[in-house]
Amino acid sequence: MNRSMKAWSRETYGSADGVALERIPVPVPGRGEVLLRVRATALNAGDVRLLLGDPLLVRPVFGMTRPKYPVRGIEVAGTVVAVGPDVVGAEIGEEVVGELVGGGGLGEYVTVPASRLVPIPTGVEPEAAACLPVAGGTAWQALDLAGLGISEGGRSGVATPRVLIIGASGGVGTFAVQLAALRGAEVWASCRDRNAPLIEQLGAVRTFDHRESPLSALPDGRFDVIIDIAGGIPLRELKRLVVPGGSVVLVTGDGGHVLGPLPRMLRAVFLSIGSRNIRPLAASPRAEVLAKLLELVAEGRVVPVIEREYPFGQASTALARLEAGHTVGKVVVTGS
Repeated sequence: MNRSMKAWSRETYGSADGVALERIPVPVPGRGEVLLRVRATALNAGDVRLLLGDPLLVRPVFGMTRPKYPVRGIEVAGTVVAVGPDVVGAEIGEEVVGELVGGGGLGEYVTVPASRLVPIPTGVEPEAAACLPVAGGTAWQALDLAGLGISEGGRSGVATPRVLIIGASGGVGTFAVQLAALRGAEVWASCRDRNAPLIEQLGAVRTFDHRESPLSALPDGRFDVIIDIAGGIPLRELKRLVVPGGSVVLVTGDGGHVLGPLPRMLRAVFLSIGSRNIRPLAASPRAEVLAKLLELVAEGRVVPVIEREYPFGQASTALARLEAGHTVGKVVVTGS
């Protein structure tokens, strides 16, 4: 193996047009880590936010004046090519997928804690698998937090719960629609009109654009669960729309340049005093959830929606596409 590799990097905070293809050292796996040759990287809105260093609230963790992780990409599928000390459950040559620590997926090689990796089942392409760790995992955890369980009938005591997913056509939203339908829910979805046929195909029984058809026109207590991925809607309005004992889960990271989603999260806590029905989601890497998602994809019960695949040499274009907004499903960069 060469001691250096190609990677798309930006050493300062800024937009995607400043990302450049460079040669950097191949990382060495540390204790409990494996080295992957990257086969596919799925991009997320979080990649754009961290590229810009926005909000400022995250910079103490990701770099105050320059990014700690100059190579973006945190959802990766790849082949294990080396293992560090004390690695258990990962073998050289194995095809795996997982969520990275901070970034690195837009390089030819990347190191990952073995505990975050799950083997890719036969028949699942790496491009599809790479969409699952963050986007699929976030959707799964949002539904769990809302109390929409896997068991038949969904929420306890509700035969057919009605779920509203706001921002249904993005990476998280396309998974949330499918998973909610699989859990026995009647899925309503807000998305742009041009995306409605796709979202209905994924399992929504009704679609509309809340920017064109305001939620204020809907009666009180219309839904058992609301999953808010788009943001921008007053929390009191969301609270009004759920039944007593229902749940609103905030997936969105919308907010100001300095504090990001923190003020909205604090308002959610205040409005939920005595009821806890507005709950901000703090999704985390969960290998057991990723394994279940891979199983559903292998069975054809969940289909990752990929708007476009870009070759490795066009990774900066892929980031720019994501930065421009309004992508449908996921944007994937294939390995070099």
